[in-house]
Amino acid sequence: MALLEVTDLRAGYGRAEVLTGLHFTLGAKQVVSVIGPNGAGKSTTLAALMGILPHGGRIVFDGHDLAGSTLEDRVMMGLALVPEKRELFGTMPVEDNLALGGWRPMKQRVPDWKRGIERVYTLFPRLKERRAQLAGTLSGGERQMLAVGRALMSAPKLLMLDEPSLGLAPLVVRDIFATIERLRAEGTSILLIEQNARAALAVSDHGYVLETGAIVLDGAAAALAEDPRVIETYLGAQRG
Repeated sequence: MALLEVTDLRAGYGRAEVLTGLHFTLGAKQVVSVIGPNGAGKSTTLAALMGILPHGGRIVFDGHDLAGSTLEDRVMMGLALVPEKRELFGTMPVEDNLALGGWRPMKQRVPDWKRGIERVYTLFPRLKERRAQLAGTLSGGERQMLAVGRALMSAPKLLMLDEPSLGLAPLVVRDIFATIERLRAEGTSILLIEQNARAALAVSDHGYVLETGAIVLDGAAAALAEDPRVIETYLGAQRG
């Protein structure tokens, strides 16, 4: 049964329509990647799913039609977004940033919800070392770890990652994708938006190729990684 079903999704900015009618699904405990060039509409897709942008079409999440639901509604339903710019509270310590991420279980009065912080520290030991450090003083990789950890604090049913490898050193990128693989093994459902097509497909069950606001190709991630069209357009420069 699909956790997320998107039908004819349309969204944009003012009169400029970016998404021209997307159709895709994501099953429970799956990692699904959406790859494509700059300007294809990848980040716009996440903004529409999260309710940040007005949108047309139909989004069904965990059996609920999201029509008319607000950003707060969607957070409480179990959607979590790690935005491309991370958007941390730079003047607050790492641990306070994590605690703020637990707003959903706190509102739901989940007992011992702060234990989620220890899970984050298990995933990212470096954050535990820097738990009292101001978020604004972290390195780029550490900020990305904190952004992912903060989202996980909400115990999301679906974790959405927007370009998690953007601007990071290769060794840090490797660590980030290793974490995605670990979350996948634990059964976390993830929608991954990523320009690093090879790394994204390697950790995914299914993939979609988005170009100029429309899905032009999809399939099992392993099959897409071997598709000549994908190799030529997205993987050629990464081979070797």
